[in-house]
Amino acid sequence: MKVDSFLKLFVPKDHDFFPLFEQDGKILIKAAELLKQLMATNTIEEREPFQKQIKEVEHEGDEITHHIYKQLNKSFITPFDREDIQSLASSMDDVTDYINGTSQRIELYKPKKILPEFVEFAEIIFQAAKEIEFSLLNLKDAGKNREKILQATINLNTLENKADDLYHSCISKLFEEEKDTIELIKNKEIIATLEKTVDTAEDVSDIIKTILIKMS
Repeated sequence: MKVDSFLKLFVPKDHDFFPLFEQDGKILIKAAELLKQLMATNTIEEREPFQKQIKEVEHEGDEITHHIYKQLNKSFITPFDREDIQSLASSMDDVTDYINGTSQRIELYKPKKILPEFVEFAEIIFQAAKEIEFSLLNLKDAGKNREKILQATINLNTLENKADDLYHSCISKLFEEEKDTIELIKNKEIIATLEKTVDTAEDVSDIIKTILIKMS
């Protein structure tokens, strides 16, 4: 048996990571809820407070990520691989970043209207955030909750497939129906960022599955 494996049998693992990831999950839910509210607005003035709040929540997410990295640097024994902790924290941060990126694009581009597909994407992102939060809450007892977590990752994959279909149908519709070239470009950029948000949420799912495999 390797020395580090031997030591792990007797040195308690640092479980301070789980509350941090749970906080990160709550922040993601909050950002996704605000995105849904943003997509329900009709005017630039109505959007402004939600855009500001999303930016603030994104900063909260950055702080949690920094805390996780600090905890990682001072922890000798971790609940799962250090690389996976770093990847999970980074990917969670990416999802919130893309939500903020969507909000910023709407703020900068000022599209004439919020497309119905934007609203659908926001709902998909919210559902993905719920699956991620559920997985993180159950990760501290991964052995007991393995099947529940795996089901959540399957649900995330289904949501990603739904988002792909929505993206392609929306792009097709834009090129067929939008006569204003500038407006077409604006909406195409926004829908691309929304689609990337869901892709990044699936990346979180893949990391969680990797953690489960290594822990089995």
